[in-house]
Amino acid sequence: MSLWVDQYRPRSLDELHYHKELTERLRSLAASGDFPHMLFYGPSGAGKKTRIGCTLKQLFGPGVEKLKIDQRVFLSPSKRKLEINVVQSNYHIEITPSEAGNYDRVVIQEILKEIAQTQQVDLSAKQRFKVVVLNEADSLTRDAQAALRRTMEKYMSNMRIILCANSTSRLIAPIKSRCLLMRVAAPNETEMHEVLKYVAKSVRIDLPPEAAHKIVEDSNGNMRKAILVLEALKMQSPDLTGPLSIAKPDWETYCHKVADLIVQEQSPARVMEVRAKFYELLSHCIPPTVILKTVAERITERVDESLKAEVMHWAAFYEVRMRMGNKKIFHLEAWVVKVMSLYKQFFYEMDISSFD
Repeated sequence: MSLWVDQYRPRSLDELHYHKELTERLRSLAASGDFPHMLFYGPSGAGKKTRIGCTLKQLFGPGVEKLKIDQRVFLSPSKRKLEINVVQSNYHIEITPSEAGNYDRVVIQEILKEIAQTQQVDLSAKQRFKVVVLNEADSLTRDAQAALRRTMEKYMSNMRIILCANSTSRLIAPIKSRCLLMRVAAPNETEMHEVLKYVAKSVRIDLPPEAAHKIVEDSNGNMRKAILVLEALKMQSPDLTGPLSIAKPDWETYCHKVADLIVQEQSPARVMEVRAKFYELLSHCIPPTVILKTVAERITERVDESLKAEVMHWAAFYEVRMRMGNKKIFHLEAWVVKVMSLYKQFFYEMDISSFD
């Protein structure tokens, strides 16, 4: 049995609950004869992939939902085998090239060349091109992005590319200039309440306003998380009444403990202790940018108002350096040392002013 978040996911543009203007724009683009390359970007859980799926159905009809999942093997220049999961229908193909790490350029070149050199064989298809959906486009290396740019120019006649990304900041300008940008913003509280009511009605449960408010507040604009939390709470309490406790993920609780350690003591021994905990999080596949963001947000809740801007400024600084470098732990640790020095300096200045 599938999760509610998949079971009640909109399948067509008519079923989308929010961002009506964006929906109408997608509808008119699908109906026009000149469908462009597109870049969907926005925060996690805002509905980017859902809108891409609905747009594909509007373009090609229900046949786009007949999917098959294959595992393709690619060879790197050093003859290393790269296994990548590929989701495809007769009309489109969906891949996440960043799964190949630094060899994502190989995946991009082979897949796109293969798709671009094959004509659409289904004569009943509404469109004469195939679509390639690239997930996590903002995680592509510079080499992969350069390869993608050349392919977009060369094979426009029988292929369209749809990129899905959380942010456009890591994409090179030539790619952004060749795509129509579609910003999918996080839903507001009213829109999230509407979707939760729809899901609750579909599964025939009464959703008390207090429970809905608590879910929306905890989800922070992430619609996928909100529906998952609703289903989890339904398992806890079938009628959704009484004291409802929304459990935090283990990694988030662990990050909060790390932040508390940083605030409690500033010493070389504490830096080593925090480093060990960072290694623990990284070994459990928690992305370093998520670790940095979660720990930084927790620290800003615990420190003085005058330090909050500095903490977030240096978090942003080291995040950029972390994206450019290879060893993520170095940059996480450097940020921790910087925050500790800021914290110690703040208390030193407080002591001096108290003597004055």
